[in-house]
Amino acid sequence: MKTPLFTGSATALVTPFREGRIDYAALARLIAAQAQGGTAALVICGTTGEGATLSPDEHEALFRFAAERRAGMKIIAGIGSNDTAKAMAMARRAEDAGADGLLMVTPYYNKTTQAGLIAHFTYVADRSDLPLIVYNVPSRTGIGVSPETYAILADHPHINGVKEASGDIGAFARTKALCGDRLTFWSGNDSDTVAMMALGAKGVISVASNLVPHSVSRLCALCLEGDYPAAAALNERYMDLFSVLFREVNPIPVKTAMAMMGLMDGEMRLPLVPMGASNREALAAVLKKHGLTA
Repeated sequence: MKTPLFTGSATALVTPFREGRIDYAALARLIAAQAQGGTAALVICGTTGEGATLSPDEHEALFRFAAERRAGMKIIAGIGSNDTAKAMAMARRAEDAGADGLLMVTPYYNKTTQAGLIAHFTYVADRSDLPLIVYNVPSRTGIGVSPETYAILADHPHINGVKEASGDIGAFARTKALCGDRLTFWSGNDSDTVAMMALGAKGVISVASNLVPHSVSRLCALCLEGDYPAAAALNERYMDLFSVLFREVNPIPVKTAMAMMGLMDGEMRLPLVPMGASNREALAAVLKKHGLTA
């Protein structure tokens, strides 16, 4: 049995920008708010953090900045790349910066095969002592990890678990049956958290917790306590928020929401662009409903 890198809610943290540069003052406030909200871990430079448009030096600086302000939270470094050597180089930077774990997405564009996925993740896991979380999000990458591939990866001592964002609950159930407690699983979609935790997942790596960290942390706690009726009720309360945050490609909606809430500027790096007017109106209405206005 592997010890989970974290249990409960992890936030896939946004990277605030101001005039093209990282806004570290805003980032410090966001990290402090996450700690106060009961967040167990922070994912830095993941998809929501726009890791694909950050330079290697920016990655390392962000890992270090977050690690120095962790306040008891685990720091998980996003190192995903479609170039295995680049992912390995980023893993070394994450280790040097004080990260607690790594999050590594499946390769995209040059998508490889299931055998290639095993080689990709194993290469890094063989060369880093940090716990590695495999990130499966086929809607973005064009390739998914099969249950049988997970069963092979589960035998590696440094592969701690999986952020499962396929949305396929049936495939997750098959994977869990194959892997047992050799891998830890976390939901990669806010809308799937209760269902996946009912099947044995240990929490969520969340986008919505950028806005409502305490509520997402509470949702996970209820599931871990086995109080699924209360968890389902809380899930239903926030389902409109979970949905509206994906009306456009992440992190456009969540950064727009955080700007509306006065938490930071909503600036993004190209190719991300401002949210469309009709979707922005829908987002504003949901935020107002939940009292999440500036």
